[in-house]
Amino acid sequence: MIKLTDNLAHRALFTLPPIRPSAETAPAVQVLPEQKVITGDKEVDAVLWLREVIKTGQAGPIATALDAAKQIKTPLKEIEQRYVDYVKRNSGGNPFAVMFSFGFADLEGLAKGSLEKAALASEAQARFEGETIFEDTPAEQFCEKALKRCKGFKSYFENDKTQVAKRFRKHADLMPSTLDDCLHEIAYWGRLYVLRHAAGEWGDGMHEAIAREWFVQGLLSEIKPRDKAEALRVLDYAAQAESIEHDGMVAIARNLIASGGLPA
Repeated sequence: MIKLTDNLAHRALFTLPPIRPSAETAPAVQVLPEQKVITGDKEVDAVLWLREVIKTGQAGPIATALDAAKQIKTPLKEIEQRYVDYVKRNSGGNPFAVMFSFGFADLEGLAKGSLEKAALASEAQARFEGETIFEDTPAEQFCEKALKRCKGFKSYFENDKTQVAKRFRKHADLMPSTLDDCLHEIAYWGRLYVLRHAAGEWGDGMHEAIAREWFVQGLLSEIKPRDKAEALRVLDYAAQAESIEHDGMVAIARNLIASGGLPA
């Protein structure tokens, strides 16, 4: 539930489009990949084909592929080693080619990732019509406008953070008012990123948007928590956020601790 002190205008801007009830969210049925002779080793080629079937993201064929893998009498790890040896021979020992051959036998892991990606692609299709997921969102347009001709801004990793913060703070109506607002916006950027990657090839994203996300992440060490539950939500996020380094974690913890005596 959105609390009265949350910034509703901010929440509205940093919210993904709703899932369209009429949207076809089920992935289109794909033709199964053709079985090919790749290595000349029948068992290795069989597993290669099963991997291609799994990569389609179709639940039915994936389940069938996993069942078929269980019928192979030779241990999959042994077949994986034969494939690694094949890659070594045919790549001239290229370390990168060999590295990508590891995990060849982990069909369960491949299936999990494939199904997750298919679900995300389905969600992307339901939220964004056609190719609009790759167009700038209103939130991205805001970030681009806010940092237009910003002194010292070259990219998300090369910029004057003080100037960036100054630009965003000018738009007080779209600043997070609470820590929950911050977490809401951070979640928006994260979900948009994974949906785009599931829908197709996508790079880092708009540099101004990344700068905004990092700016908002910095507010976690500035805005005071309203209660213990909100403080714990921030702590839970910070504990798993790869982008928060040691000093950032300490700053966030100090901010939360400094608000001692919080109501439960």
